[in-house]
Amino acid sequence: MLLSALITAGFQALHLPAALLLGPMVAAVVLAVCGYGVALPAPAMTAAQGLVGLMVASVLPLSLMAEVASQWPIVLAGTLFTIAASALLGWLLARSGALPGTTAIWGASPGAAAAMTLLSGAYGADIRLVAFMQYMRVACVAVVATVVARLFGVAGGPAPAILWFPAMPALGIAQTVVLAVVLAFVGQRLRLPGASFLLPIFAGMALAQTGWMPLYLPPWLLAAGYAAIGWGIGLRFTRATLRDARRAFVRVFASTLVLIAVCGAAAWALVRFAGIDPLTAYLATSPGGMDSIAIMMHMARFLLVLLLGPMLARWLSRGRF
Repeated sequence: MLLSALITAGFQALHLPAALLLGPMVAAVVLAVCGYGVALPAPAMTAAQGLVGLMVASVLPLSLMAEVASQWPIVLAGTLFTIAASALLGWLLARSGALPGTTAIWGASPGAAAAMTLLSGAYGADIRLVAFMQYMRVACVAVVATVVARLFGVAGGPAPAILWFPAMPALGIAQTVVLAVVLAFVGQRLRLPGASFLLPIFAGMALAQTGWMPLYLPPWLLAAGYAAIGWGIGLRFTRATLRDARRAFVRVFASTLVLIAVCGAAAWALVRFAGIDPLTAYLATSPGGMDSIAIMMHMARFLLVLLLGPMLARWLSRGRF
């Protein structure tokens, strides 16, 4: 826990995306490959998936659907283009033998990094290497987006400080934790791939967005959930896994840059034919996580990746792995 806190603090100081998950994961990798790994109880990982699922549910407002419907041709075209490009690159990586099995296909899924990492394990991919691919892309997209923003004259400001202990009712937090745990374990009993993560998302959306039950997720609680997931992934690493990641690094990095460039071309098409300003178009099509069109396309892609990702992975890997 101490090593996780130190690494996470360093990542946050560098403004690295997903620091709350990556810090604990890197700490667990270090201990695991050095032979000091500890066992994480399986129920902790399941409960953490429920918490993160409710977090996703809390940021997917149903009101967004009306805006998506009003501009559906732009949203659908941009979303499907990004998914198709990433699926093709993942398939090419898988065919090259850079990574085992369907790992490359899952790792290339655009956006929804935490979701794809968790779901990939349920479908037989190597969750460790999928995490390596997903979060390397997140870092690359963040760096490139910063450069693009500067090119268009958008000055960055200091990141808002995290209020770790906001004023929230203790009963509400307790009810949210119970809901997350119950939904996650019910999903596990359903024996459907990824149900421990997907059921909290969709059930949480139904409860929160209709006003039946507000979700209270203070940052300290989410940090604990992300830490459990990071530990659960990192403790599975071995020296052999690191060798696989190192061997595939150049090809994975190159494919990430290609995907960013292809999505940049899609952004140009939005500027040229839909009249969207360049920076908004780039942010909307970037394969990772502004105004309304950027938010709509990211949310639409998140939902489509959740729905289509498993089917694409099975279809692209059929008869090959």
